[in-house]
Amino acid sequence: MTDLSRVTTWIDGYVQAWNSNDPAHIGALFTEDATYCTAPFQPPWRGRGQIVERWLEARDEPGETTFDWRPVTVTDEVAIIQGTTAYPDRAYSNLWVIRLDPEGRCREFTEWWMEHPASPAG
Repeated sequence: MTDLSRVTTWIDGYVQAWNSNDPAHIGALFTEDATYCTAPFQPPWRGRGQIVERWLEARDEPGETTFDWRPVTVTDEVAIIQGTTAYPDRAYSNLWVIRLDPEGRCREFTEWWMEHPASPAG
């Protein structure tokens, strides 16, 4: 069963993994057979091993980002959250669809992101 407390715990773990790039932290977030969809029309990352591998290939440096979020909806089956990822030179709006297993690990993750327009110089 998914509830806001479990989603919050999972996202806290995600942010910890994002900032540590520790393979154990990343792997602990996902089920063995999880899927992670990062871009439209691209094949998902499949399985914990590939998720860890691909995450580390595209990793951000620790402390490089901040992430703020709020729930859009949380049901027994799925959580949808809206977030903002800020880098020193750019920002993104995010929409995540998260499906957790009974132990609180993610079995299906899909993210959509849109880059914010650049601020005018001046």
